[in-house]
Amino acid sequence: MDINIAEKRIKELSETLKYHNRKYYIEDSPEIEDFEYDAMLRELENLEEEFPQFKTDDSPTQNVGGAVSRLFSEVEHKVKMESLQDVFSYDEFLNFAEKIDLNKTEFSVEPKIDGLSVSLEYKDGLFFRGSTRGDGEKGEDVTANLLQIKSIPKTIAFDGELEVRGEVYMPRESFLKLVKRQELNDEAVAKNPRNAAAGSLRQKNPKITKERELDIFVFNIQRVVGKDFSSHIETLDFLKSLGFHTLPTYKSCKTADEVIEEIKRIGDSRGNLPYDIDGAVVKVDNLSYRNDLGSTSKFPKWAVAFKYPPEEKETVLKDIEIAVGRTGALTPTAIFDSITLAGTSVSRATLHNEDFITSKGIGIGDTIVVRKAGDIIPDVLAVSKHAQNSSVFKMPTICPSCNSPVFREDGEAVIRCTNADCPAQLLRHLIHFTSRDAMDIEGLGPAVLEQLYDAGLIANICDLYSLDYEKIIKLERTGEKSVENLKNAIEKSKENDLSKLLFAFGIRHIGAKAGKLLSEHFGDIDAILNAKIEDFQNIEGFGEVLAESAFEFFSLEETRKMIDNLKEKGVNMKSLKEVKDNRFAGKTFVLTGTLPTLTRNEASAIIEDFGGKTSSSVSKKTDYVLAGEEAGSKLDKANKLGVTVISEQEFMEMIKQY
Repeated sequence: MDINIAEKRIKELSETLKYHNRKYYIEDSPEIEDFEYDAMLRELENLEEEFPQFKTDDSPTQNVGGAVSRLFSEVEHKVKMESLQDVFSYDEFLNFAEKIDLNKTEFSVEPKIDGLSVSLEYKDGLFFRGSTRGDGEKGEDVTANLLQIKSIPKTIAFDGELEVRGEVYMPRESFLKLVKRQELNDEAVAKNPRNAAAGSLRQKNPKITKERELDIFVFNIQRVVGKDFSSHIETLDFLKSLGFHTLPTYKSCKTADEVIEEIKRIGDSRGNLPYDIDGAVVKVDNLSYRNDLGSTSKFPKWAVAFKYPPEEKETVLKDIEIAVGRTGALTPTAIFDSITLAGTSVSRATLHNEDFITSKGIGIGDTIVVRKAGDIIPDVLAVSKHAQNSSVFKMPTICPSCNSPVFREDGEAVIRCTNADCPAQLLRHLIHFTSRDAMDIEGLGPAVLEQLYDAGLIANICDLYSLDYEKIIKLERTGEKSVENLKNAIEKSKENDLSKLLFAFGIRHIGAKAGKLLSEHFGDIDAILNAKIEDFQNIEGFGEVLAESAFEFFSLEETRKMIDNLKEKGVNMKSLKEVKDNRFAGKTFVLTGTLPTLTRNEASAIIEDFGGKTSSSVSKKTDYVLAGEEAGSKLDKANKLGVTVISEQEFMEMIKQY
């Protein structure tokens, strides 16, 4: 390769991988599959080996991809939490094995759990701190959240100091429950159990972590004071005796051939496991020999991770099923002859939307390629063969649930049902209405709502405030105490701020922030009902789409009847917002980057408490840009427009009492 082309490609790969590292490790929202990332990383490694003059200290090949979030306090690891070198073929594994002296050791082989790596620290038998891996040297203190995981022992029968490493994961059953809840709420659906586990562990509210039903496998002793070990297998047996949830299988192998057989066995079993694995880990078992082998700047030289390739299979598309979501969105799902992927039987795969179907040229009867690369929900990749006389599938023009017309707005990929009373939307609407960010009615989760709906006790949101509790007591899995708690939670929800009710209505495009803007601008529901389209357009932070959506919703006769009904049942219809003082009145802030101590939500709340407003974009009307680390394009635009830029420290000075 030409040296100039190589230099350009190395820079390009490095920047791309850094971007995806942030999406994966920090934001828990990866945009590409692991195998795509691995392929780019391998290409970068090969280029840097051929052109070492272009290798930099901050290259993704030289560093663990994670970093420390500002949401949690920082923990400096006493023992570096290294990542593993990946191998993708038996030949690559054999190249690693050739460097190991099998006269000095055996290999240990264990499944590679697909989750989030954490450290657990114990002193005098008590669990006192837990942290994420972060960048390997520093992580995040997530002790409060780790305490919500039942399988982590809070006390152990060991008086010395002990630090262990484990992988927090979300069992498939728990993941499917989460996906179902997210689908019913029309929320962004978690891509796979690994991302769901990472997002669940890094919640500011430990209660959310507890609800997600996480688990852990402990697979290594990082540090121990008060006991000596000679082998890795010995440490795993010791951890198991202390009550740790250790890996279900770990095997000692004397030869490379035995290791390959165990890798195959683990790979063949992965479809039958209740959790996700993405490979097998091969380690030198002798701990003293490990020390002799040492590590590179990024990997230990005594271990590798064998990564299983994603499976792709062909099958015939038999049908396309259309589901209707809470906001009326029509979502297509491919139905096909059952195939086995990663050891599990698959007969359905997402087709996303009309544009996806059109771009792939997908028609019923076609032979399609389906992939399941670590995701629970498979994807249709392409059409490998069109059926004779097949035609591209067309989305319906009427709702499959209520036969009402459907529409698609300009600029949107989604087709929606026009009927707000569509039966398919009702349950999803009820779930959204009662959710935490909306009316926050504890005890009215999806399962309970479905039970009440099936029993004919609710047919709309107003029915929630006139439930027949005597009938509820007679339902399965209910008792007097739970019904009493439910009654209290519903009564408490009547006192919510108007902003929560507005968000709970599920108005298209109106999220929690827009609900607050509506509530604070108008003050009460009557002012909103009497507002003209221009009144909505005059709300700072409201664009044309939000204004039209709100005006249309509150102009509907059925909306007005629903609000009158809720009023009669005692639901609060006024803003409860109390402004501490008006020092920021008329001022607009834009928040960008990562602040040292405040989250964006916390900073926004403070600004609103002092009468100010926040915006997502910088303009000449912006008064202040509150900038943290990695501020990016918003900071550049602020400097270009001459907008005042302040740090968190300057912001904290501004909110001190006069």
